[in-house]
Amino acid sequence: MTFDKTQTVREIAIHHPSTVRVFENFGIDYCCGGKRPLAEACEKANVPVEKVMQELAALDANGASAEEQSWTEAPLTLLTGYIVNRHHRYVRAEAPRVETLLQKVVSQHGEAHPEVKAIQETFIALSQELSAHMMKEEHVLFPFLEKMEQAARTGGERPVGCFESVEFPIARMLADHDDAGALTAKIRALSGGYQPPENACPTYRGLYHSLEEFEHDLHRHVHLENNILFPKAVEMERSLAEGAHAGQGSTARH
Repeated sequence: MTFDKTQTVREIAIHHPSTVRVFENFGIDYCCGGKRPLAEACEKANVPVEKVMQELAALDANGASAEEQSWTEAPLTLLTGYIVNRHHRYVRAEAPRVETLLQKVVSQHGEAHPEVKAIQETFIALSQELSAHMMKEEHVLFPFLEKMEQAARTGGERPVGCFESVEFPIARMLADHDDAGALTAKIRALSGGYQPPENACPTYRGLYHSLEEFEHDLHRHVHLENNILFPKAVEMERSLAEGAHAGQGSTARH
């Protein structure tokens, strides 16, 4: 793999999915902030761009996991199904478990470490935000994308939705992602980068590890939607509109 520091982080992550591991390790935002050139993103993360490029160049692209496979050419319905079955299911399973860990740590260590109470409140807000977000995707946006893809495949018309353009619900989803990203950044800051106190018990350490894993999964989730799914959906809607317009013009001439 060869990379250029002027490439955007988003572009690198889309075309070389295994690179997200490197970006995670260096704390480089490849989802919501992925439009920055690599050099600028490294500067923001306070890491040398040369070191990051060395790590990127050393990646072995063979044997990529399902998470690291390229989704750029996949059907929308395959990608939305993966997002629901992998990332939505993860959130629904992990959020209650993490909340239980938080309650245990707060009850045992909250007086000596008041930051864990703030982390608890922030995580509950994040969990609620994601729950509402996933419901909107599963019951409104994703079914519409499935119908739209079917129309594109069969040469039909754009399906009728409760919005004028798919760009409207996507804009709402993007805003949700920004809100979730701000909450996870706050948790990371409150926890000192998920570093437990030296004398922390196993539950305390397990909590911080779980919070970090939750953040990593959210980054991958947002990357698939912001950088791949949503742009593909917008482009598909435009193609359907152009096809319908061309069809109307042909009918009028006859």
